[in-house]
Amino acid sequence: MNDQGTWKFGTREVVYGALGAALYGVFSLATNIFPLPAAGNITFRPAVAVLIFFGVAFGPWVGLLAGFIGNILGDALSGWGFYWHWSLGNGLMGMIPGLVAGSIKDFRARPDIIRAVVWGIVGIAVGMLFASLMEIFMGGIDLSTALVGYFTPAFLGNTLVTIILLPILMYAFAAVAARRGR
Repeated sequence: MNDQGTWKFGTREVVYGALGAALYGVFSLATNIFPLPAAGNITFRPAVAVLIFFGVAFGPWVGLLAGFIGNILGDALSGWGFYWHWSLGNGLMGMIPGLVAGSIKDFRARPDIIRAVVWGIVGIAVGMLFASLMEIFMGGIDLSTALVGYFTPAFLGNTLVTIILLPILMYAFAAVAARRGR
């Protein structure tokens, strides 16, 4: 459904990135009250599926903007402040799945859904590993705490959400697009 160049950046990407950021930020606020067993402020965020969907559907720039700005918005609304490394990690989590946006042709086809989920999981791994490891420098924690206390719960929670919700979002998007003749 994405027939544009993978790295194209224009008004369309800014608008979809802003929409994705707003949805991610507000939905994150709704679930930031559910902490995961972790060393820091790691919460259960079903909104991650929305973030990854925006990357898959509209490309890496949209995923990056939606994740980075959406995390800033969600954290600000939750009263947590600004942690650039977590916002950038969330941006990476949206950008990396966006790298396959050009190869997703049918949002209802099993191979395309599997590809989106796998790239989503890769994005989660890279984004959350980046943010967790940066806590060593930003928060003074040790490597074990970064990996076990931050990365593992964030990775597992976000992966579970992506496996369950991303296919549903892809099906819903395909149905709406078909109804609109796109």
